[in-house]
Amino acid sequence: MEHPNLVWSQPLIGATERSRLLGQRGGLVWFTGLPGAGKSTVASAVEAELYRQGRATYLLDGDNLRYGLCSDLGFTAEDRRENLRRVAEVAALMVDAGLFVLAAFVSPSAEDRARVAGRLGADHWLEVHVATPLEVCEARDPKGHYAMARRGDLSSFTGVSAPYEPPAAPDLRIDTVALNPAQAAGSVVAVMAARGWLKLDSEPGPD
Repeated sequence: MEHPNLVWSQPLIGATERSRLLGQRGGLVWFTGLPGAGKSTVASAVEAELYRQGRATYLLDGDNLRYGLCSDLGFTAEDRRENLRRVAEVAALMVDAGLFVLAAFVSPSAEDRARVAGRLGADHWLEVHVATPLEVCEARDPKGHYAMARRGDLSSFTGVSAPYEPPAAPDLRIDTVALNPAQAAGSVVAVMAARGWLKLDSEPGPD
């Protein structure tokens, strides 16, 4: 959308300078999967490991953001799309600040996830599919939502009354049945390291 009366303000300190200060390349790790798959658990384990390494991080949890930033949104396809648009903008600001952002969202639509990826850009995007089978998620049912959906008390619930489109080619696919949270976190951090996010290639010399 064009804004003819607005002019973008260019700050003196940009993403490059902030990355140098932190010694890391900011990026967004996006955890997608069915409700109850373990997205938040794995994302929290990744954050704990990065914190142990002295990294600057922030965890964006889907449920938590609906208490504030997205409290006016429901769960229709349109509301889900707007929810992720807002999350993408917040994440982009945090990545520009040099942080590792860990985002745990069901995000059932492949098209919506592609929009988020496009907002961040390939150099700052890592998609992790927490590929826990539906029957396992439903057996866990930590919030009781599957049971509510099966009774018809909860409409548009992903995996029961609404579809989930798994990523065709995620950067990493995690099986939380085979891996515990610490092992899963190690896999994620290994991919981040392989991407070159954990250290800068070179530091500028003095002028």
